Amino acid sequence: MNTTPVRTGAGAVSVAAAPGYRARRTLPLRVETVRQLKRRRTLVMGAILAALPFVLITAFAIGGSPEERGDGGGRINLMDTATASGANFAATCLFVSAGFLLVVPVALFCGDTVASEASWSSLRYLLAAPVPRSRLLWSKLAVALGFSAAAMLLLPLVGLAVGTVAYGWGPLRLPTGGSLPTEDTLPRLALVVAYIFVSQLVTAGLAFWLSTKTDAPLGAVGGAVGLTIIGNVLDAVTALGSWRDFLPAHWQFAWADALQPQLEWGGMLKGTAVSVTFALVLVAMAFRGFARKDVVS
Repeated sequence: MNTTPVRTGAGAVSVAAAPGYRARRTLPLRVETVRQLKRRRTLVMGAILAALPFVLITAFAIGGSPEERGDGGGRINLMDTATASGANFAATCLFVSAGFLLVVPVALFCGDTVASEASWSSLRYLLAAPVPRSRLLWSKLAVALGFSAAAMLLLPLVGLAVGTVAYGWGPLRLPTGGSLPTEDTLPRLALVVAYIFVSQLVTAGLAFWLSTKTDAPLGAVGGAVGLTIIGNVLDAVTALGSWRDFLPAHWQFAWADALQPQLEWGGMLKGTAVSVTFALVLVAMAFRGFARKDVVS
């Protein structure tokens, strides 16, 4: 009979593995997905994201559209064309939420995933199942990123549907003048969503690392959101000069280059490189630290 080392505390204990035991089959993604989907915080976050487009439409109905009011103050942004079409409205939803609102679900799903098990005192029982530590982390990270991606898709999809009903379907009008061809509208919006997801990988990696370091889910989530905000503040310090190019926050709105007559890749490629590099380092730190952690909860 095979033996499998299981460590939940400071030492390793060899236990007899049951016939047919396969480490890669423990904690299936389907099981973890269902568990996370049934949690109240998942449903609440989904409801908040789905409600945002309705809030914006109500605000425009009460106060008038930005285009009608002409209150842009000389600045050109997507808000100026928010009511031009359903595509414009979906892009506006992303514009107003990418800087903070979409950070919250990513931090929540990735920061709560391991720390919540520790707070419930169920983490050590999962490891004693036995679920290998690396398998547990990969399963939870994959599901957390999946829910984060779903959150990124939910907002523009609801915005596109609601905006099309309210303002009609048409090409995406550009704030600088002109519009994208109708056949290019959806691919460009999909590229925007994909880039926003990639740019949020830093927050995901940070939250996941903190989740393996603490037994307090709120601490991991709040820490990731707080450090992301600090990154935004540092990016606003122009005295840092070219050092800001190494900050993920510096490239968070590079997706605006996808909404130009000629698609520009430079900013998005640089932002992707910075975000993926930070994310890989943080995830590696999470795996390395958790492999050596003395799990007692």
